[in-house]
Amino acid sequence: MKRWDVLTDPEARDVLAFVRSRQRPPTADEVAKGLALSRSVARWRLERLGESGLLKPVFVNRTGRRGPGSGRPAKTYEVVPETAALEFPRRRYERLVRLLVAALPERGRAQRLEEVGIAFGRELAGAARLRPAARPRTALDRICRGLGELGFQAAVESLSGEQAVLVTPTCPLRPLVVDTPAAREVDQGMWRGLVGEALEHGAGARCETHDCLSAESPCRIVIELSE
Repeated sequence: MKRWDVLTDPEARDVLAFVRSRQRPPTADEVAKGLALSRSVARWRLERLGESGLLKPVFVNRTGRRGPGSGRPAKTYEVVPETAALEFPRRRYERLVRLLVAALPERGRAQRLEEVGIAFGRELAGAARLRPAARPRTALDRICRGLGELGFQAAVESLSGEQAVLVTPTCPLRPLVVDTPAAREVDQGMWRGLVGEALEHGAGARCETHDCLSAESPCRIVIELSE
């Protein structure tokens, strides 16, 4: 089954949107409860999304470790890392951005791209109705929930001292970076803009993105929270 086949089904799209809105992969029971479906219907739609390559089943035991483990592991459904935009029909906006990036003068290009990214991050924060928080954990959780509401899955992988790591298989700008690596500054600026809007006194945060070009891995965003 091709991705486009399953995406023509609005009910399957609803299930995919629900899974992407969660910070952790849900079970069929959680999807059923969240969407008011029977467990059998939820599981069937999840399996269809798995066959299309949009989701993959992952077994997690009660301690949160993957694999068979001990006890009774639960079958969850994880979003597969995306390196191309899910559009139907394809609009190829990343190609347009590639041409725009190439048209910029090389001198000062990186700074301009970061500024564009920051502005875009602020737009996303507004669309997600993010409210600023004083505590980094609260701010980062709000970013992840807000992105989930917009259809992009993200989760806090770690937070210690003045550094945090977010992980996302569906970074909004990953398809752009894959198509145009020179646009990485836009991506990093986007995360900086999000953090600046969600965290009080977070305007000085520095963001680095990793694994964007690895098709098998989610993106990781390292955030230095100190100014």
